[in-house]
Amino acid sequence: MLKKERVIKSSGNVFLDMGFEPAEAQVLALRADLMVRLRRLIEKRGWTQVEAVRELGIAQSRVSDLTNGKWEKFSLDMLVTLAVRGGKKVKLALAA
Repeated sequence: MLKKERVIKSSGNVFLDMGFEPAEAQVLALRADLMVRLRRLIEKRGWTQVEAVRELGIAQSRVSDLTNGKWEKFSLDMLVTLAVRGGKKVKLALAA
C-alpha cells in the first residue's frame, strides 16, 4: 500500500518553513542568497582561488569555504563586505 505524503506550500523562505523565528529566518535567507551570488561572481569572472583571495581580501581557506557553501562560517556583515570588495552594490529592500 502506498503511503500518502502531505505537501505543504512553501512560504518562500525555506528557513521559515523549517521553523526558525521570522527574524532569524530572514537573516539566514539573506546569507544564503549572498553566498550563492558571490560564488556565481567568482565563477563568472573566472577567478582562481588565488585571484579571489587577492580581489576579496580573504585567505584561501575562506574562499574555499565560500565556494563550498559553508554558510555557518560567514556572518551577514562579512558577506556584504565581500560583495562590495567584489565590486557589487548591496541593497536591502523592505517589503510592505
